[in-house]
Formats: sequence, C-alpha cells, structure tokens
Amino acid sequence: MRIAVLSHSPNAYTVRHFSDAAKQRGHEIVFIHTSYCYMNISSTAPAIYYRNNETFENLDAIIPRISPKHTFYGTSVLRQFELIGVYTLNSSVAITWSRDKLRALQILAKKQLPLPITGFADSPEETEKLIDVVGGAPLIVRLLEGTEGRGTVFAETHQAAVSVLNAFKQLKTNILVQEYIQEAGGVDIRCIVVGNKVVTAVQRNSLGSGSIIDHHSNLHTTPVKITSEEKKNGRSCCQSDEIKLSERRYHSLQTWFFGSRH
Repeated sequence: MRIAVLSHSPNAYTVRHFSDAAKQRGHEIVFIHTSYCYMNISSTAPAIYYRNNETFENLDAIIPRISPKHTFYGTSVLRQFELIGVYTLNSSVAITWSRDKLRALQILAKKQLPLPITGFADSPEETEKLIDVVGGAPLIVRLLEGTEGRGTVFAETHQAAVSVLNAFKQLKTNILVQEYIQEAGGVDIRCIVVGNKVVTAVQRNSLGSGSIIDHHSNLHTTPVKITSEEKKNGRSCCQSDEIKLSERRYHSLQTWFFGSRH
C-alpha cells in the first residue's frame, strides 16, 4: 500500500514510528505537510495539490496527525482527500468533534461512561455555583482548546478557584471546571485504541510534587495491564466520536478523563 502521513511535523516521533512500522510491513509511506497543500473545490473535478503543482497519485490511505493548533486547515485538507476518494484512518468530522472537549464530555455522558464531575457556564455571576457543582476546591480549570496539560490550572483553595475563574471569564474564554480526583495520587493511565481494540496501555507517574496536570513533561511511564471493563470504556470513548486510532487518558482506575491526539 501507498500510505501518507498528514502532519505539520515531519520529525515528530509518531511520524517516524509510523514510517518505520509501515516499511517493516512492506508498505510505501510518504509525508505530506499540511500547510503545503492547496485545493480546487469543485463539484465536477475536485483536486488537491502540493507545492510545484504536484498531485497525489495512487494514495491508498491517509494517516492524519493534526495538532490542535492546526485543526481548522488540517481537517479542511483531510476533508478534501475524503472528497476525492482517499481513505482516511480518522475522518475530518471525527477529529473536529473530538477537539471540542465540551461536546466530547456531553457525548460520553450520554453513553453513561464514568466521568469527572464537570461544570460549564457563561456568566461570571455563576462562579460560586460552578465551584459548588464540582464539589468545591481543590478543582481543575481547563481551557476548551487546551491539550497535553496546556491551559489547565489546579486551584487548590476556594479563593484561588474564584480568582482563576473570574480572570478567564473577563477574557471571554470558554473553560470547563472539573472535580479534582485526589485518589489518583499523581498517576494516570493512557491506552491506545486502534479500530475496536485496545492494543496497549501505559501508566504515567509524576516525578515532581502535585498532579499529572502540573508536570506533563516530567513523567515516568511504564507498561500496565488494564481490566476488561477499562478496555470496554476505552473502546466506547472512541466509538462515540467515530475515532479509529486514538490515545485515551484516565485518572485512577475508576474515573475517565477524555483526551485524544489524532
């Protein structure tokens, strides 16, 4: 097969690993830089081009690795590949849906999957009520568009929570407020889901004081076996967003947080 990885980062470790795995299995793999693509959007002859008017011939599949900050253009390019009939591992719609944390949580709640208690409001006048909804401080404040620990604040006291929430609201920034899972003890587990199967899982331990959210780049990881119920939850998360390849994160062995990279 001739497979393309669609990304902004040709040297990213996931791109390198995809390339190595494909070559080991006898496939041809190419890298497509998202920003170098441009499109002809037409009902009769839609096309997508690369620099120097290069076209994409005989592609069998696209593996999208689109970072959150490039979601808009990245999914636009991916949608154009879908339009011309190229198979995409994760669809443009599924990636767009998964990047909306609020929507993702609401869908998972509809599926009755275990989640941290989460509050969401628009008006600064609801600050105290939001804090009460999640059980008070300590609590977590998350930007809707943040990933990998970025845009996440741990508010240890009630006054800190009030200050953080009001500051974000003054900036007209959409945020989620979530309960802090103290039982996690600075540990979370990530599982990799491919299709309808959990293929592996790792446990991440914070090497510093505090929680995983405070030390995203200061972690120790080890392989771990998860239960059949946890595997079922991981598969259900992906199915709810129509994702075929995803990384799912949860804190403790009972409460799930939604998270993904595609």
